[in-house]
Amino acid sequence: MKLLIVVALFAVASANTFQNPWSTARVLKIDDEKPVAILRSASDFKDDGSWRHSFASEDGIQVEANGFQKRVGPKPEDVGAVSRGSYSYTSPEGFLITVNWVADENGFQAKGDHLPVAPPMPPHVVKMLADLRAAGRL
Repeated sequence: MKLLIVVALFAVASANTFQNPWSTARVLKIDDEKPVAILRSASDFKDDGSWRHSFASEDGIQVEANGFQKRVGPKPEDVGAVSRGSYSYTSPEGFLITVNWVADENGFQAKGDHLPVAPPMPPHVVKMLADLRAAGRL
């Protein structure tokens, strides 16, 4: 019986959380926010598939990116895109956050002082991967 009462009290106390999971978080209201001016915006798209885009806004956001087509296989139609860029903004705590990124045949790779860095691979794993690559199995 006591367990049933505890469960019922828990259900009543947490009902508001289940109805509105964002009740304790700050929810941005678009209507209350003033528009942010774009200070600079440029885009350039070329016939060869390369492109460049950048913009900066008055709230400190800056974005730059560029890309091009790259042949990734033996056939002419085996093409993929290589993109590079960076973006920066000021965190709510007042820190400048900058991310430099590359997206290519190795996937998406982002780097920034605020991002964790994986420890180096042990030498035996590096050797094993090199051996697999040399044998054509990787």
